[in-house]
Amino acid sequence: MSELGCPILHLDMDAFYAAVEQRDNPALRGQPVIVGAPPNQRGVVCTASYEARRFGVHSAMPSRTAYKKCPHGIFLPVRMDRYQEVSDQIMAILHEFTPIVEPVSVDEAFLDVRGVLHAWDGDAVNLARALRQRIRGRLDLTASVGVAPNKFLAKLASDLEKPDGLTVIPSDAAAIVAFLEPLPVRKIWGVGEVTAERLAGVGIRTIGQIQRQRLPELTKLLGEAFARHIWELAHGRDDRTVIADPVPEKSISNEETFIEDCADLRVVRQTLVELTENVGRRLRNVGRRARTAQIKVRFGDFKTITRQQSFAGAVSSDRDLLAAALGLLDHERISRPVRLIGFGVSSLVDEEGGGEAGGQLLLFPDEPSVVQQRDAALDSAVDRLRHKYGPDILKRGDWRR
Repeated sequence: MSELGCPILHLDMDAFYAAVEQRDNPALRGQPVIVGAPPNQRGVVCTASYEARRFGVHSAMPSRTAYKKCPHGIFLPVRMDRYQEVSDQIMAILHEFTPIVEPVSVDEAFLDVRGVLHAWDGDAVNLARALRQRIRGRLDLTASVGVAPNKFLAKLASDLEKPDGLTVIPSDAAAIVAFLEPLPVRKIWGVGEVTAERLAGVGIRTIGQIQRQRLPELTKLLGEAFARHIWELAHGRDDRTVIADPVPEKSISNEETFIEDCADLRVVRQTLVELTENVGRRLRNVGRRARTAQIKVRFGDFKTITRQQSFAGAVSSDRDLLAAALGLLDHERISRPVRLIGFGVSSLVDEEGGGEAGGQLLLFPDEPSVVQQRDAALDSAVDRLRHKYGPDILKRGDWRR
């Protein structure tokens, strides 16, 4: 994919709210799940699973209409806090691939991967495949990804092969125009029902027909600014950049749901080690330290426990974070299968905060201890290797304090 001059990815989770509900409750898998208002009240559908969509149910449809189309559908209330929690996990995974991530909503985001393609042999498609696999492996959810030279084309591409699709838009200008030509005008970003009807009134129904319009004629119909907007997009031109969104400052967390409940505590521990290292790497990437660590454990019956520990001072080293994570896990003496394991940190402070951000106050606070220097150097070396060669280049085994 090295021919893409500016590789942009757009990731869009598949039927996100419904997919989270089906993942959290396996009994709902394969069922027509409809998230939104109940059918006996005024309100609309927020998301419908693909099983429900086969009956014509879609988002923004009145729930009463959805019930008429799919009376055996399972209507569930919106759990926004839960969806935001899972969204944070998805965004954390995206930040593992590139620091330039622009969330659009809880279930979609743009990624600029120019600066990290060296780790993927210059191939953005390989990176996109790995991204989808990591989301599926860690979160048991599917995502569709578009790969293209700009944001408009990437977003359009991610919607073409849903669910669980990967679509690549050609980078050659003539090939892009040919690719867009047969698509309906509604595929252009910003063209809604009203504009589509206005265009249809003068015989314009495809993007190709817009491509063949003279801009002055389009301007008379739509006004100068909007006419130029859709005319440029119809030719595949979009110069907007991906605006990086920083990692959330209040907390950083990561968790993994096992495909099957895990009864092997060694696997649970190793998974916790990898999650903790990821949190540590993200902390250091944004120049932050944490005062509090927390683990989260969910069992097969969906009972969930959280345990946390405060540090004497703020930390960011893997050694400190792992000691806390595994210490909290070992204290629970878990003896039954685990469905989910997670690790997070909170009460974050700036790395530059001196005594405020650092650990125990030292006699000479500008001079970190030998142990701190060693841990910082080791973490930095590991971070560089994983950034260059991927997160699996180095793995801790049965880590002991």
